[in-house]
Amino acid sequence: MSTALPVTGSRASQSSLAVKVSGDGRTGPIAANTVLAGTTLSLFGISWDIQWHVDVGPDTFFTLSHLMLYSGSAVAGIASLAMVLIATAAQRAGRSVDQFPGGKPVRVLGGVFRAPLGYLITGTGAALFLLFGLLDLWWHSLYGFDAVLDSPPHIGLFLSISFTMVGSVIVFAAARDTRWGRAGVIVSVPVLIVFSPITTKAFGALPLPVDPDLVGTILFATLLLILGTLTIGRRMTALTIAATLGVLQLVLWWFSPWAARVYADATGLPLRDNLGDDPPELPSGIPVFMLLSAAAITALLWLSGKRGWSGRIAPQIMGAGGGAVIGLSLPVQSALLGDSGPTAAELLKMTAVGLVTGVLAGYLAARLAVLLREHSTASVTKGR
Repeated sequence: MSTALPVTGSRASQSSLAVKVSGDGRTGPIAANTVLAGTTLSLFGISWDIQWHVDVGPDTFFTLSHLMLYSGSAVAGIASLAMVLIATAAQRAGRSVDQFPGGKPVRVLGGVFRAPLGYLITGTGAALFLLFGLLDLWWHSLYGFDAVLDSPPHIGLFLSISFTMVGSVIVFAAARDTRWGRAGVIVSVPVLIVFSPITTKAFGALPLPVDPDLVGTILFATLLLILGTLTIGRRMTALTIAATLGVLQLVLWWFSPWAARVYADATGLPLRDNLGDDPPELPSGIPVFMLLSAAAITALLWLSGKRGWSGRIAPQIMGAGGGAVIGLSLPVQSALLGDSGPTAAELLKMTAVGLVTGVLAGYLAARLAVLLREHSTASVTKGR
């Protein structure tokens, strides 16, 4: 199975064009990593904020965790705006921007601006995030303290920052022919894996047979593991992404309760009286056994090549295997973290949910990977 697409023009001509567009060849990685730093900052901010609600209680709009959350979005948005302006200036100077770092440039406002696709999505998400932030400020002015995650402004904020994180993946995927591009995909995908299921909290009040948080976790984790693997085109990518996710989970596991307690002490607020030894809220929701799911996806990818499976069905098979492992592992993880042990029926149910959700994830991942690879560009930064 292959999703590789032909690239017109010689490698040398593409590199020469990248030099003309991106100056000294460092603009691409600097801007992309700035966006990634912003999205990571926002992720740590939301993890801190969620833990604050658990350990301390309601909060106001003006807190340090909110500042970290909004600062990350602002950093990503400013970097994206800068790249849009650079691309627009290059086009107005008569230079081609077809290979501009960040994805295929698209016309904005009738051609007034030329925005690389990844930065357009990232910047749009950041702008929407700040607008929903104003809505959240208004919401606080009406209702005072905020104690829930699924308020309308919060859902808008989560969706907006998710768009910014998706744009970050697109930016790095467009440079997958470079070392920094591949490394960026491997780091930006775990950030998106952690954050994406939060948006499913909007469906938490519906009378569904399965917790939407669990379905969202299975869907996004499986989809993004396969997407990263097919985009980079290297067999061990899923395992590398899963290992990176594990490191991120460990850091958040330490950071979230530490930041909440230190900030509570600094502001003179007491912790809740009934706090026990519960694991931190957001990090404990990240699948612990992702390496097993990645191993299943990697094994099925190898088997698809060995057996000559059609590219039309192999991603769904990979998704079914990876999703089933995640589905089975989630109730086991809950039991290890202090919940009651799952019954055989619960394990069977979650495995079936993971299997079905994984098939959908594999189908979507294969088609999204084709789109990402279409925007891949060779750059003079290759090998750095």
